Amino acid sequence: MDLEARRAHRRETLLAAGVDLLGAPEGPAVSVRSVCSRAGLTERYFYENFTDRDTFVREVYALVADRAQQALVAAVGRARRPSERARRAVHAFTDLVLDRPEYGRVLLAAPFGDSALGRIGTRTVPHFVALVEAQLPNETDPATRTLTATAVVGALTTLFTAFLDGELPVDRDRFTEHCVAVVAAAGRGEW
Repeated sequence: MDLEARRAHRRETLLAAGVDLLGAPEGPAVSVRSVCSRAGLTERYFYENFTDRDTFVREVYALVADRAQQALVAAVGRARRPSERARRAVHAFTDLVLDRPEYGRVLLAAPFGDSALGRIGTRTVPHFVALVEAQLPNETDPATRTLTATAVVGALTTLFTAFLDGELPVDRDRFTEHCVAVVAAAGRGEW
């Protein structure tokens, strides 16, 4: 590998370590030392890529949020009918978050557990609200669409957080179908 490729590889390795630590089941435990230890790199390489710990944490969060948004956009883009879009979006998000629970914890729990994220979670939520809102019937007035989409995102956030924490006594299939039903009910104006 040339110098740039090695540098890019180290950055990816550090970010992967950050995802693991920020999305740890026991809560975020991110320090420069813990990231470097997990990545098997020295602090020199950390500071070669990131100005400080807080900047690093925000980049880890942005990476995961971007992957979630890409998964949702791709899933919705392949569907024709609104009900199919909702089902595909829920399945895509469920697959991402449950196959990689650390992603779910980074997105849903880390903004409350790591001060570096502060309001970043609240700045990311509107992107997810917009994705849900775009799936709602056009006949609904704009304010109702926004209220409903916000409520759906809030409900799904709570459901996913509880499921990841082991607080819901259901299997993955039942959980996923319930989430689909929540989104479908909103799409039919039943919220």
